[in-house]
This record gives sequence, structure tokens and C-alpha cells, in this order.
Amino acid sequence: MPQKASIDQSEAGIASYVEALCRAARAVARTMATAPTATKDRALTIMAESIRRHRDSLLSANAKDFAAARALGLDAAMLDRLELNPARIESMALGIEQIVALADPVGAIDELRTRPSGIQVGRMRVPLGVIAIIYEARPNVTADAASLCLKSGNVVVLRGGSESIHSNRAIGALWRAALAEAGLPEAAIQMVDVIDRRVVEVLLRLRGLVDLVIPRGGKGLVELVANKATVPVIKHLHGNCHVYIDDHADIDKAVRVAFNAKTQRYGTCNTMETLLVAEGIAPRVLPALATMYRNKGVELRGCARTRNLVPEAGAADEEDWETEYLAPVLAIRVVSGLEEAIAHIEHYGSHHTDAIVTEDLSSARRFLREVDSSSVMVNASTRFADGFEYGLGAEIGISTDKLHARGPVGLEGLTSQKYIVLGDGHIRE
Repeated sequence: MPQKASIDQSEAGIASYVEALCRAARAVARTMATAPTATKDRALTIMAESIRRHRDSLLSANAKDFAAARALGLDAAMLDRLELNPARIESMALGIEQIVALADPVGAIDELRTRPSGIQVGRMRVPLGVIAIIYEARPNVTADAASLCLKSGNVVVLRGGSESIHSNRAIGALWRAALAEAGLPEAAIQMVDVIDRRVVEVLLRLRGLVDLVIPRGGKGLVELVANKATVPVIKHLHGNCHVYIDDHADIDKAVRVAFNAKTQRYGTCNTMETLLVAEGIAPRVLPALATMYRNKGVELRGCARTRNLVPEAGAADEEDWETEYLAPVLAIRVVSGLEEAIAHIEHYGSHHTDAIVTEDLSSARRFLREVDSSSVMVNASTRFADGFEYGLGAEIGISTDKLHARGPVGLEGLTSQKYIVLGDGHIRE
């Protein structure tokens, strides 16, 4: 792969470099679409083993990125997404191994049925082709996204952020070695090695070379991609996730779920940002939760009824109900019941992940049916909205769109279906 120093940094030079990467990707797309499952799985297995074997060098590369990011004053959420540690490196390897264990979707035939004419009609899963992934921080995406694209028979062009360049280069080098050892073309996983924002705008215009763009990052990045892309996009703008504690909730479950949904990790899109509590149960659950949040260093902002029960909470305003904090800040609202909770989520939510804690079956069913989010949960933390936890392998992202793929995007989300027709000399009368 060309290194940054050898690339013409003019606008024309950047465009030429990016187009060359995408043409190289397109050239091997057919090879990857027809690659045997065993060969793809071998490359993935080699990569998982290599990640573990080179853990120290990956940590060293990431330490350079982390030190530079901290010196630049990046916020805590970005630093959290950027940082690798032994547990996260092991999680990357486990995610790849989980993908190996999954069935290969490519070539699978669904709904094959015989029509009155005698022909058989079904649908076959096929790769999408060349996928460009644009992401900030999150060096794990360099492993996770490439793994899913490889297993689903796609070719991927990865454009990571400047803050994770050393980590991405180190992981990319392992990918090239794994592909070569497995007998697959190295061009199947392309790494953009230029730290220049003009790269993104070029990628977004390469219709015909790039089949799909997936942005993973802050709201600004996602909006840029959605507004400027001439290529189809899978996206979510932000994760304003809710937990609603119903009048019929088990208090121990409610406390456990609401505490975990906020504090297990702050800088993720599936972290709870607003807690809704039914007025009948609020006096029994909010004071205990407030103490736990305070001991964890979480700043609370609440409605008037919340502040009557939790005097230390600050006053929440309209902006708080709409905000994805990605930080130890939580908005709390006491509501009259299920109807008001659902209305609040519909008005302020981002259609990402929302949960109810209740022992009442009819309330649970209504919440599942009426809350229009990509993941809707009963008696479980929103932090479970994740491809790995759903058994999809390492996810490539979470989609809040309603077409093609919705929720955590795994192998099937990276494929399409084509109709196939089987006949025996049949002609239409």
C-alpha cells in the first residue's frame, strides 16, 4: 500500500489515490464474492490468532494514539472509544472467532417454492460488493468491520480517523498478512493511509466503485456523510436511549438495569441517556438509584417531580431530553405511566434502543409493539444492543434506518437478495 509520504497531497492527488484504492477493491470483488467459506474462515482464524500474538505491539501503537489524543484535549467519550487494553484486544479476537462459527450467508437460498406454472422461485443471498466504512477513534472497527465484510463476501475500504492512525496501521498490517497466508487477495481489505478529510468527500462520490458507505462516529460525521453521499448509506445519527421503570417493575431488577444501562460504559451509543420512572413507583426507586449514581460520579438532571425526590438533581430543560451525553450525565423524568413514557420516547428518542422494566405482561407487549426503535427490550440493560451480544459476531454498526438493515448490522445486513428461478424448459403461455 502506498504510504502517505509518496502520495500527492493536492486535491487531484488525493482523489486519484482514493479512486485507485477503490478500483483495486472493485477488481477483487468477484473473487471475494465466490471465495469458499473454508478459505474465508481460515483468514479470519489466522487474524484472531495474530491479534493475540501481537497484543503488545498493538498496545504500543495505541499508546501513541492515546497520548496524542489526550494532548489535543479530546473529550472523555472519544478517549474511551480510542483506547485499547488487553480485554478489548481479546474481545476483538473473540468477535472474529464468533464470526468464524457463524453460517456463511452467501449463496443461501430462502423461500424456494413452486408456482402454478411449474417454475420454482426463491431468493439467494449475495454480497453487496465494495463497502466503504468511515469511522472516528474505535480502532476495534478496523478488526470488526473487516471481519464481517470478509465473511459476507464483500470487499472493504476502511477510512479511520487521524486520532487512531497508528492503531489502524498496526491492525491493517496484520490483515494483509492474514489474507496472504490464507490465499486471498490483500486488496480485499483496503486501508486509507492518508490523514486528510478530503478523502471522505471523495469516497462519498465514487458511485459505481463503492456500493455502500457506513459512517461510525459522532453526529457531525454521520450528518456529513448522509448529506453529501451519492452512494447508499447505512447510519444512525445518535443514540438517545431510554429506560422506563413501570409501576409494575420489580424494584431490584429496575435498580440493577437502570444503573448498568448508564454506568457500565459512558461513551457508547447504547448507553441510557434518559431515565423515565412511573410516578407510582418513583418514591421507592429514585432515591436509591440517585445514591448509586452519586457514588459513581454521575450528574443528575431532572424534572420538578424528580427534584422533589432527589433534591441534589439539577433542573432538566428541553435540551436535556434530546441530548446524547456520552458522559456521566443522566436526565430523569417522572411520568404518569406507560402512555406518557412511550410518547416521550417517540418525541425525543433517536429510534436506537429503549427498554422497559416491568412484571406486567400487557405493559411489556405494548412497549414492544409501540416503541419504534431498532432495539426494544424488556427487563434488560440497553447496553446489550450490540452485535456481539446478539450473536451476530462483531457488528459493523447499528442502523436506525428502516430500509434494508435495522439495529446491529451483522453478516445478513451486509448482503442483499436476488430472485432465482429454476425451470426445466418452462415457457410462459
